Amino acid sequence: MKATVIATFFGVFLTCTYTAKDATKKTKKAKLYVPQIDCDVKAGKIINPEFIAKCPPGCQDVKYRVYGTDIYASFSSVCNAAIHSGIIDNTGGKILVQKVAGHSGYRGSFSNGVRSLSLPRWRESFLVSEGKPRKGVTYPTTLEYSSSKSTTVKSEPKKPEQDLKGMKSADTANTSEKALEEGDTVRKENQTTPVPTPATQMATTTPTPMTTTTDPSTTMPQPTKTPAATRTTAAAAKTRPGLHRVRDMGSSSVHPAYASVVAAAATMETDSWKPGLNLFYTGFSSKEELNPKPLEPISQGNQNCKVDLSFLMDGSWSIGKRRFQLQKRFLGNVAQALGIGSAGPLMGIVQYGDDPSTEFNLKTYANSKDLRNAIEKIQQKGGLSNVGKALSFVNKNFFLDANGNRGGAPNVVVVMVDGWPTDRVEEASRLARESGINIFFVTVEAAAQSEKQNVIEPNFVDKAVCRTSGFYSINVPSWFSLHKVVQPLVKRVCDTDQLACSKTCLNSADIGFVIDGSSSVGTGNFRTVLQFVANISKEFEISDTDTRIGAVQYTYEQRLEFSFDKHSTKQDVLNAIKRISYWSGGTSTGAAISYASEQLFSKSKPNKRKIMILITDGRSYDDVSMPAMAAHQNGVIAYSIGVAWAAPDELEAIASDPAKEHSFFVDEFDNLYRYVNQLIQNICTEFNSQPRN
Repeated sequence: MKATVIATFFGVFLTCTYTAKDATKKTKKAKLYVPQIDCDVKAGKIINPEFIAKCPPGCQDVKYRVYGTDIYASFSSVCNAAIHSGIIDNTGGKILVQKVAGHSGYRGSFSNGVRSLSLPRWRESFLVSEGKPRKGVTYPTTLEYSSSKSTTVKSEPKKPEQDLKGMKSADTANTSEKALEEGDTVRKENQTTPVPTPATQMATTTPTPMTTTTDPSTTMPQPTKTPAATRTTAAAAKTRPGLHRVRDMGSSSVHPAYASVVAAAATMETDSWKPGLNLFYTGFSSKEELNPKPLEPISQGNQNCKVDLSFLMDGSWSIGKRRFQLQKRFLGNVAQALGIGSAGPLMGIVQYGDDPSTEFNLKTYANSKDLRNAIEKIQQKGGLSNVGKALSFVNKNFFLDANGNRGGAPNVVVVMVDGWPTDRVEEASRLARESGINIFFVTVEAAAQSEKQNVIEPNFVDKAVCRTSGFYSINVPSWFSLHKVVQPLVKRVCDTDQLACSKTCLNSADIGFVIDGSSSVGTGNFRTVLQFVANISKEFEISDTDTRIGAVQYTYEQRLEFSFDKHSTKQDVLNAIKRISYWSGGTSTGAAISYASEQLFSKSKPNKRKIMILITDGRSYDDVSMPAMAAHQNGVIAYSIGVAWAAPDELEAIASDPAKEHSFFVDEFDNLYRYVNQLIQNICTEFNSQPRN
């Protein structure tokens, strides 16, 4: 009997064990159920920190807005962001979404048929990748949504403690965040939607537990202070040297615009929600649904004024506190008049005193309203008026891609100066101009006749600006009349055709190569010549509006390999050079120069510098001096490069004056590479020595 019981028990145990194993196998083999989301679902509305979802077809639509590139603000449509990133196309598909911390700025771009928008800051971000599960992560089969619809509730005024918190939050998030939260839903008049009860929510949202747990309190992004808020005011004013004026430093009244911002923050109302609802932090408030407004901050801006603009703000002690406030008001009015936006002008500010520092860069604010609010919060640095140091700082640090520099927009610096600088500006300005920066000066209360002896660098404005014609400089007799020059300054800054300093030695030429293809060169050496031509070409900024490249090959005859308007990208030009086939024949250099003048340079744009670079390995069968002289008279700047048996006298006749800076000679083709940098340096030196009147 005992043996029978033991046997029976053992059999039951084995049966249970095998049943459990079978169940485990079946569980492992079970496919992951992927929940489907709609095109208009935003990442911030989904509570799950990481999930796989399936997007339907047809999400590639402008009404499903996307903010950012690669890293997207959680205010974006999940599916359209996935299309923008190239993970899926408009037919839909599975995607993996991971929530990450908020960013201080999101860059808009056009990718895969979707135009994403820029955003100054947002409290939560997400990444999109291919919809494959990560090892060790369990994904929910049903997504958990935050409460997106609510009944009408009566809002109560904030208590004083709430007012303080609200003001701090307003400083952190600024008005753009609020408008974005309120503005992305379409207003529906006279329509009510039933609110799901907690019981209903629990019945419809049963997320599968994740293998890792996250404490929301530790991952919630914290508000970040604005640069102005973190700056500590100098404890004591630095004394100015006797050569510079010290103005009144009395306190000034608060600007009306700032007062209105503070008043608005103090009277903000808070929304109520039902206790017990499981509202995780998602970067949204219920006000989004209760009070939708148009998307005010996402502005395209004034598209007739696409410039990247930096104001050098005078923060020296000489200006005084009252005039510093007037300067801030002026900058705010300029920001308003410009029409800041992603497709128009972008504006940043650098404040200088003893040393310069960036208040905010080009990508920090994408609309005039936020920019004006930020300007109001700038605190005065104090110190000297070291304008030269500030210009060097901007040249090296401000106009970078990481700071929002767009490349295709002219770079403009407007320098505000009270009186005169306390350091030299000429050298720093020259280097900035050579980098393509258009320098404007707004001088206020210039030195009186009796004060001019104290000015370190007389005529500092003419030594600094792009042209001395008066277009780049404005003198204002008093800070109290500064408002009168807002419109004149904006008009000049936006006149991109007049921004001469945007043209550099690398982006403002039509360069024609005239290449000797005679029999004495040989196939191998001809490929070396083409490599030399390519090495020179790739140093230039090539496009329809920048530098353009053309090429002619010659023997007894001439052949147009490609004209200036044939290729508009650097890669296309380099590929075209590589495809040039060796011709072989005699050497008629004079005829080749005439041919290049007619077929290439006669079609050059009026605002382009015409540069001819001729490469030959022998003496010409015809005269070169007359064709070269005719080319020079038509504005062609000629460089001649001779190899091996090239005649020095012909090289000098071909070259522009002075010949020693425009003609080069090497004993063999393999040494051509040594003159690439020298040739480009000479081209740039000649460009930068042009008169600035």
